Amino acid sequence: MQETTPTTEAGFDLDPAEIRVLGVLIEKSFITPDAYPLSVNAITTGCNQLTAREPVMSLSETEVQDAVDRLIARRLVSKRDQQSARVAKYEHLIRLRHSLPPAEQAVLAILLLRGAQTAGELRQRCERLHRFDDVAAVDAVLEHLAEKYPPLVATLPRAPGTKETRHVHLLGGDAAVQEMAEAQSVGAGGSARGRIGELEDEVLHLREELDALRSEFAEFRKQFD
Repeated sequence: MQETTPTTEAGFDLDPAEIRVLGVLIEKSFITPDAYPLSVNAITTGCNQLTAREPVMSLSETEVQDAVDRLIARRLVSKRDQQSARVAKYEHLIRLRHSLPPAEQAVLAILLLRGAQTAGELRQRCERLHRFDDVAAVDAVLEHLAEKYPPLVATLPRAPGTKETRHVHLLGGDAAVQEMAEAQSVGAGGSARGRIGELEDEVLHLREELDALRSEFAEFRKQFD
């Protein structure tokens, strides 16, 4: 995929709360299918996770509900009516709106939740959502997402002193993409990630699994309250 200065199409101007909510709904549809669709409480918990989120956010349930309502207006989220449910639950519509198979949904979710990523990072961090055999498979997905109309991802210009390119989603508008590009340039001045960084990712992965189990158990308990 060619390195380009990303541009966005009209309509792709989700704010940070909307991006986080959409990313959480896509992610949780993979990793906690038994607790999906999600209540606003569960979405809020997912939005405010301390692991696998860049940046870490602290959204209130009111802010999450407002973001959900805006995403419903954009036809990116819908309310799922369930006779046995005491509270409203919501699901994403990204598959239907943009004809995305699971592999493309998984990559987009990680980009929404964690910002700019290399293909190698995407392969590792998508593990619980979709297993890629190699980095080439991730590259193929990124290529297809970039060729959508309008495009959903783009490749940032390679930062000075770095060997790998990073990829970003285009759902937040030009300002958000520019912010990610600037953050990458600043980060390029630091030291490269080594084994310590890999170990940190492994710890975050385990914490993410624990968070998912806690969320699933909380949803299960509500059925008997």
